[in-house]
Amino acid sequence: MATLDDKLLGEKVHNYCSSSESEDEDESDSENSKQGTNKDPAPPPPDLHKWEGSAANTGPKGVIKDWQRFKQLETESRIEQEKERIELIKKLSLTCRSALDEERDKEKDADLDDILNDEFLYAYQKQRMQEMIMQNEKSLPKFGNLINLKSGDEFLEAIDNEHKSVNVIIHIYEDYVPACRTMNTCLTQLTKEYVHVKFCKIIGSLAGMSRLFKVSGVPALLIYKGGVMVGNFIRLTDDLGDEFYPEEVESFLIEHGMLVDKTCVPPIISNENDDADSD
Repeated sequence: MATLDDKLLGEKVHNYCSSSESEDEDESDSENSKQGTNKDPAPPPPDLHKWEGSAANTGPKGVIKDWQRFKQLETESRIEQEKERIELIKKLSLTCRSALDEERDKEKDADLDDILNDEFLYAYQKQRMQEMIMQNEKSLPKFGNLINLKSGDEFLEAIDNEHKSVNVIIHIYEDYVPACRTMNTCLTQLTKEYVHVKFCKIIGSLAGMSRLFKVSGVPALLIYKGGVMVGNFIRLTDDLGDEFYPEEVESFLIEHGMLVDKTCVPPIISNENDDADSD
């Protein structure tokens, strides 16, 4: 029910607010806002120096760092690709073989089997040994007879003018000594077997020997090689006696290293000679 004041002032209509009411509402709103502020304070702004994330929009330093990282990854990728390519090349080089390569390998294996074959090695050694002996013999002169020296000059020439690899055996003798005649016979026989050895003889008086040497020093053998005396054997009757044979003279010279021992010929050559003799 309206009062007198209401009638004088007029009745309140819906949604009508007086100035006093609005002020009350404003005060209440301000108080509420203050209370809300005290209850839920606003969060502080983030510290830019502690941020470690990434963003689409970075500064110059970030761009440079990203570019360096990109180039590093690109280099590592290129190195890895290069390694893979080299490994692939090696693998292909071991597996990609033509039929011609395989055939060549088979031929090499066959040649190796032939080399390792005992008969092949034996034949090769025999051939090589023969070539070496023939080469050595071709480089030396041949004689085959007992050379008679008639003067001291011929004696010197027989020594000085000869090949340095030739053994020169000179027999100093006297005709009236039986052992000297026997020695000449033996040396004549040895010249047929040792054709690369130079056998000579000279009378003691022609060689300028003393009377004592001619009486008690003969038969004597002097051996020279390269112009140097390598052997000097006088009065050989003390070792051989008054009567001896070519085999004994040969053994004596071999024992003292003046002749090559033919029994030391390699079995390859000696076996071949035996086979030839049997045929």
